[in-house]
Amino acid sequence: MTQQVEIGRGKSGRRAYGLDEIGIVPSRRTRDPEEVSIAWQIDAYRFELPMVVSPMDSVVSPKTAIEIGRLGGLAVLDLEGLWTRYEDPEPLLEEVAELDAEAATRRLQEIYAAPIKDELIGRRIEEVRESGVTTAARLSPQRTAQHHKAVIDAGADIFVIRGTTVSAEHVSGRAEPLNLKQFIYELDVPVIVGGCATYTAALHLMRTGAAGVLVGFGGGSGHTTRTVLGVAVPMATAIADVAAARRDYLDESGGRYVHVIADGGMTRSGDIAKALACGSDAVMVGSPLARAAEAPGRGFHWGSEAHHGELPRGARVEVGTIGTLEQILHGPASLPDGTMNLMGALKRTMATAGYSDLKEFQRVEVVVAPN
Repeated sequence: MTQQVEIGRGKSGRRAYGLDEIGIVPSRRTRDPEEVSIAWQIDAYRFELPMVVSPMDSVVSPKTAIEIGRLGGLAVLDLEGLWTRYEDPEPLLEEVAELDAEAATRRLQEIYAAPIKDELIGRRIEEVRESGVTTAARLSPQRTAQHHKAVIDAGADIFVIRGTTVSAEHVSGRAEPLNLKQFIYELDVPVIVGGCATYTAALHLMRTGAAGVLVGFGGGSGHTTRTVLGVAVPMATAIADVAAARRDYLDESGGRYVHVIADGGMTRSGDIAKALACGSDAVMVGSPLARAAEAPGRGFHWGSEAHHGELPRGARVEVGTIGTLEQILHGPASLPDGTMNLMGALKRTMATAGYSDLKEFQRVEVVVAPN
């Protein structure tokens, strides 16, 4: 039953839970972590890790996208970032890392005001594709119609349409909205779309033909959406709601399975395990990998919201550098706080709870256990 809480006489709200408020319950049997599979497949593409790396300039460059692919994950290149605006963004990335906090937002707005070039979109996608790893690229809903042809022509394997909130029905009196259903139908590559946070919104996105749906607003450490817009999504509840939409859509569509990808607020290995336990098929993360020695942000992290021209809803944050991409994903860990060996920790969680693969693990018992 949904628990409605009275906020005041004229307003009540549903009680929702964040990932830090739930815990995973071990079952009566345990397994060997080495015998646990954390492989994940979407459409024709199989990955050894259930991890999609956020389209953020501080984390994903063509070079890190290739390395993450080799390590078993999927990295999404932001086609509205510096790599598609500048021939060589390295000096600018260096400058962003050296800005003082006061000047950071204004300078980010200036740097990102340069136009996006279709030829650079093509070049960056080809760079990743030529390495042999699965290539994924992201556009916002506002720019998808304008630039999608360059993405498809360059041979991207997976197309990600990601915004703060994406709806199947965007109402605008100013511009012709993107008709997601028609757009996805006309493409011959799998499309991942989001974010959304409710059962109904997710069901509408699933009906567009998307292969995957992002849950959440991508709101992690560099995000200020809650303070600027007052919009917040307790992730445990949002994931469980969208997983219910996936189950109901599977029946409604006669067997079409849409992947649920939890996006935002996962900074440690325990968060990743809990997101999967709530029903997601994979997770999208940013800040954990912004701490890698290879990350383009050089110890700093920011998302596309941080340089919005009119209303920035993100900040450039210092996350530091703790190890290589391989150490953060596969270990060995030199820190005991859940920021390294993320995938080894997930295997251990599943083994402790007695599950051998991700599909089974989605059925694990959870409890409400506030911090």
